[in-house]
Amino acid sequence: MFSSLANRDFRFLWVGNLGATFAMQMQMVARGWLIYDMTRSPMDLAWVMLSFSLPMILFSLFGGVAADRLTKKWVMVATQTANCVGTVWLASIVITGNVEFWHFIAFGVFNGSILSFSMPARQAVIPEIVGEAQLVNAIALNSATMSLSRVLGPGIAGAIIALVAGGDTTSHFGVGVVFMVNAALYLLSVLSLLVLHHQGHSQMTHSAPITRDIADGFRYIWNHEVLRGLIIMTFIPLLFGFPVQSLMPVFNTEVLFGGPTELGLLMSGMGAGAVGGSLLLARMSDSRHKGLILFSSAFAWSVFLALFAWTETFWTAMVASALTGLVSSIFMSLHMSLVTLIIVPEMRGRVMSVMMMTFGLMPIGALPVAFFAETIGIAISLFGCAVGLAALTLLLMIKIPALMKIEVDGPIEVHRRRF
Repeated sequence: MFSSLANRDFRFLWVGNLGATFAMQMQMVARGWLIYDMTRSPMDLAWVMLSFSLPMILFSLFGGVAADRLTKKWVMVATQTANCVGTVWLASIVITGNVEFWHFIAFGVFNGSILSFSMPARQAVIPEIVGEAQLVNAIALNSATMSLSRVLGPGIAGAIIALVAGGDTTSHFGVGVVFMVNAALYLLSVLSLLVLHHQGHSQMTHSAPITRDIADGFRYIWNHEVLRGLIIMTFIPLLFGFPVQSLMPVFNTEVLFGGPTELGLLMSGMGAGAVGGSLLLARMSDSRHKGLILFSSAFAWSVFLALFAWTETFWTAMVASALTGLVSSIFMSLHMSLVTLIIVPEMRGRVMSVMMMTFGLMPIGALPVAFFAETIGIAISLFGCAVGLAALTLLLMIKIPALMKIEVDGPIEVHRRRF
């Protein structure tokens, strides 16, 4: 289950990812709570997410070229350092009580731009460090860092807001302290990256204008049937699976009548299931029938999301969110592993950047869900997401049957196509 952690550089990369993902999850809870407390508007939560996602649409392709052209280690160090500095800036504004809604929009644009350059490099460097034989295990454990942060991070953030503010959950001070802790976690990530031996030098075999490199990435995806299908599959959870996370403050307040502590625990419940899903995938990383597992987890995701939408008590919501987290983690980790395995090394950064760009399209799903949450209710909106997730998964299974037939046992040269 933990075999890839025997690699020294991957251990440090894993620790760095853990610090960064803890910061991201704690920030999501603290930011969501403060914004909803300030505005009482689900749409405002969606607009902040849009400010974070739009730069990923605009800049991820350039981040992919940077990951393929530049030394990946220093791309990661530079971006995490910028995250640390920017978070300190936001924390100081929040603590002094001078924060306004537009500050969250500006910080969302900043964070999204940074992530556009950091994530392609971070994903592309993993197979270089661990090799193909350990790649599914390594990506599953890397996903477990996100899942673990979803278990502990929201609960810690909620506790800080409730305790540091002396019980006054409307206080900006508690949220500001959370952001200062986030900055320290980003600093930990920077320090862990600095000690990596592996540099991640460019593996590109030619030099061309940036626009040509970007076009080559799209051409490579289009000419590769299985890869093209997997990229299309990325849109399904982004449109219908993930909006529940950004709108969790609404569900917590309007359905469960919870406060910041309950919000943190609810998101931690989803993260607890995701930890189990990541570790389960790491344990069965040598299973051959990857395509069947991929589609099964997608359908299960829709079922548990529907159950969550109709819960009315806190503890049943915790159980439903944990099951949703478990199957969604299996799907996302396995999907990322398959994409990484079947692309050639010199194209990894650009293909990962296309994946990042699709993440930027998340508001396409979140904005309508937020609109319906505000007009007809959050429960009906989330149930609609579950139906959409199942319907599009079924459609893709019918239209691209090659995805169901993906079988992996060690390196998958049979699925790989050189540019």
